[in-house]
Amino acid sequence: MDSNKKYWKGLEELQQTPAFVENKKGEFAEPIPVEDVLNEAGLSTRTPRRDFLKALGFGLGAVTLAACNRTPVHKAVPYVIKPEEVTPGIPNFYASSFNGQSVLVRTREGRPISLTANPNSIGLNQGTDAITSAVVLDLYDMSKLQNPQLDGKDVDWSTLDKTVIDALNKAAAAGKQIAIVSNTVNSPTALAAIATFTAKYPTAVHIQVDAVSYSGIIEANRASFGKAVIPSYHFANANVVVSVAADFLGSWLAGEEHTQDYIRNRDYKSLKNGKMSRHIQFESGLSMTGSNADVRIAIKPSEEGAVLVSLYNAITGQSLAGGVSNKKAQTAITLAAKELTNNRGNALVVAGSNDVNIQLLANAINSALGAYGAIIDLDNYSKQFQGSDAAFQQFLSTAAAGQVGAAFFLNSNPVYDYVKANDVTNALSKIDFTLSFADRADETASTLKAIAPASSFLESWGDASAKEGYFTIVQPTINPVFNTRQAEQSLLVWAGDNTNIYDFVRKNWEENILAGTGKSWNEVLQLGFIYKGSSVGSSYTANVDVNAVANAIGTTSKTIVGDFELKLYESTVMRDGRYANNAFLQELPDPVSKVTWDNYAALNPRDAEKIGLGENGKVTVEANGYSVELPVVLQPGQALGTVSVAVGYGRTKVGKAGNNVGQNAYPFARLVNGSVQFEAKANVAKASGTYELAQTQTHHTIEGRNIIRETTFAKYLKDPNSESGRFADSHKTYDLWNKFESPGHKWVMAIDLNACTGCGSCIVACSVENNVPVVGRDEVRRRREMHWLRIDRYYTLETEGGRLTEEKEIAKASDYDYEDVTVVHQPMLCQHCDHAPCETVCPVLATVHSSEGLNHMAYNRCFGTRYCANNCPFKVRRFNWFNYWNDSRFDNYLNNEFTQLVLNPDVTTRSRGVMEKCSMCIQRIQGGKLQAKMENRKLRDGDVKMACQEACSANAIIFGDVNDPESEVSKALRNERVYYVLEEINVQPNIGYMTKVRNTFEA
Repeated sequence: MDSNKKYWKGLEELQQTPAFVENKKGEFAEPIPVEDVLNEAGLSTRTPRRDFLKALGFGLGAVTLAACNRTPVHKAVPYVIKPEEVTPGIPNFYASSFNGQSVLVRTREGRPISLTANPNSIGLNQGTDAITSAVVLDLYDMSKLQNPQLDGKDVDWSTLDKTVIDALNKAAAAGKQIAIVSNTVNSPTALAAIATFTAKYPTAVHIQVDAVSYSGIIEANRASFGKAVIPSYHFANANVVVSVAADFLGSWLAGEEHTQDYIRNRDYKSLKNGKMSRHIQFESGLSMTGSNADVRIAIKPSEEGAVLVSLYNAITGQSLAGGVSNKKAQTAITLAAKELTNNRGNALVVAGSNDVNIQLLANAINSALGAYGAIIDLDNYSKQFQGSDAAFQQFLSTAAAGQVGAAFFLNSNPVYDYVKANDVTNALSKIDFTLSFADRADETASTLKAIAPASSFLESWGDASAKEGYFTIVQPTINPVFNTRQAEQSLLVWAGDNTNIYDFVRKNWEENILAGTGKSWNEVLQLGFIYKGSSVGSSYTANVDVNAVANAIGTTSKTIVGDFELKLYESTVMRDGRYANNAFLQELPDPVSKVTWDNYAALNPRDAEKIGLGENGKVTVEANGYSVELPVVLQPGQALGTVSVAVGYGRTKVGKAGNNVGQNAYPFARLVNGSVQFEAKANVAKASGTYELAQTQTHHTIEGRNIIRETTFAKYLKDPNSESGRFADSHKTYDLWNKFESPGHKWVMAIDLNACTGCGSCIVACSVENNVPVVGRDEVRRRREMHWLRIDRYYTLETEGGRLTEEKEIAKASDYDYEDVTVVHQPMLCQHCDHAPCETVCPVLATVHSSEGLNHMAYNRCFGTRYCANNCPFKVRRFNWFNYWNDSRFDNYLNNEFTQLVLNPDVTTRSRGVMEKCSMCIQRIQGGKLQAKMENRKLRDGDVKMACQEACSANAIIFGDVNDPESEVSKALRNERVYYVLEEINVQPNIGYMTKVRNTFEA
């Protein structure tokens, strides 16, 4: 026997060794002894069983009990008296509103667990953006304050109310201004509460300012039409769309609503009718909208105004000074102008800049094209962004002069997101009393005297009016989890109005909104919205001094010309940063770069090469007197001489998940003529060190495989089968497997590549529905992300000699400028193959085929050989390296006992060592069958919708029963454009893709 070896008598002795104990601490949280649990509950180990269960029920279900649905019940009801509307195992749905969109909130046993679009609403009645899909997690965020605070200490509401009222009376007596500083408020009830407050305190003013400003559009419309509004844009009525730096499918104004409209002229139904719009995009960085354009031209930020000048000249025949000198842009403008003029009345030009002069010129172009009315609607205008940069700057000046006695901040965090944070800090120091309604001690709230934490919209009564004439109701789906209070209720209390917020909302609706509609209050609670607007806007003619505007554009553009020009943008994932502590959003890949958990400096590969940068490099970016180090992404499509950086990152006081993720880019912005501009002259220099970004897609080539198929609209019109490349039509196949019969239902899916914009909302919706864990930056770096659904992004580089699609060909074109690229987004999930390679190699039959055509996973059988993942040609299976839902190393994300209340009880959480993948939301299929059975009818097409399908505003994902020849999916799969990925290896996938079609200019 080797005397140097240590032997153990058994596992019990092994478990006591220091190495084992230390390893156990790192891998699993230590269990809490039962005695400690009982003692904490005030019980002993001899406590009678009934008392123990009573305490245990309270400990585990405290939030649930407090969460008993209070619609229409207005008090919390313990489960010993079960609410009539709550049946364990059956979801309840409540009509509510988020960011102005009418939504349905699904609750289970009193817990809100997901949001979907209200299908009966107007406007965006199908699909949600990623934030809407993810926001339910914020309800259970432990970073939020649990009580009101004074001077950083918890107090009760009566103490805070007395302090606030005393401060208000003091300010009023001194004749000082009382300011309510908020982001855009479009809630009629909130505005009514503010009006009640200002009536009590005549020196009170309401100032609206948005982190990402659209005041340039508002002021341009004030000057052009006498209407200081942001119009509604109806992309469905436009045959030609020209966008100059407007990410209108993503973060510009109302991306998902625009997507729903835009796709109507481009999806498989439109193409079948021989119709497809044409979209030309001019921009610096490759945006999500630019990646979907038919023609995309890379320009510098300083050229945005010049492009519009040249476009105006080409359309009207005038000769304004300051046109673009970029030859590629000149060619595209000539072609675009011809398309626009040929489609007068059905053409649209949008500009993303916040420069008033650029927006004035865009107004003049659209007026010349006859776009006002059916396409640009100034009557049924948007109320989503009403902030005024000038008004906020005036407030800062007034406060700095010591003339503000009290300031309240509502959904506003200017210490973080204003271009000059020092000006804000200085102004705040001169105000006698300051308070925030933030739900956490954020960057602004933590510097103020008091915090009156507001309840989540899921805990509140309220409303919204995101568009003129359109009103949505907000109703609570759970009692306040913490000791919070609605901001509207607080304002009423401080104004001496003791009206309950429910009564206040109802009275405001019955007196001011429901009048003349024939609808009752109870009907509104069921319906969720009221629409009182007109269906078509009136035509308008812009009054613009185009010569003065062109001169002003030329002067402003010169100030940002340099070796590098910086373009700030709002990412579709993180937006303005207010939801930075939402782990679902942090782990959602950027639609283009596929980066998670960071922002970065996007550089053209040629520019990066000149600076001496490669993968994982870092740069120092300096602009507007502000400098930060950022990791670099070598981004095809980025204009040469430009760098793009996303705002919304760099939060320092938002919560565990969001703190110190990325860098704050807001200070890079400039104040020009009273408006915040996201363009600046920049210095970019190589920084020392490296930084590995967490990307979910790093492979740059498809290795010659026919994964993506695309054609042009002209070719499609000549031959609808163009480029679909159906392998089965040209090659005889041989089967090694017996055919699976599906005599009842056979569940399949069709995905329209022309409709998918790559937004990623489906990814978040899938994660929320199926309890897919967040793993964090380090695990993503190790390629261990758990998303069941991913969206692959493929580039094609365009050269004069043809298209470069392979990595080896790109290497030969080392002098290529990498500006001209086209992009295809492809959702990729388990294909539920009839000849599934995973099934034949599983040694324990954990993955099996169902009689309805689905590939099932039996988690209890799986012990993690990963043979199935190795054998899957689509690489869509995910292996649980850790218990992500119950491991202390991941407690920044979703695994504490409180955030787990967001879990869908219909779907089990998977344990360590188990393989998982898309289940086609089998729980929803079973739920649809059960509902049909209870109603004594057959299952109808549309009864079952996948989570990803419900979240898609473009209807790119179509699910159903292929055995029903009249189902939408059956009709879609009979389309000539349908092909199956890797069908040549005869795995027989059950997800068909439709060939990507581009409406390009033909030579």
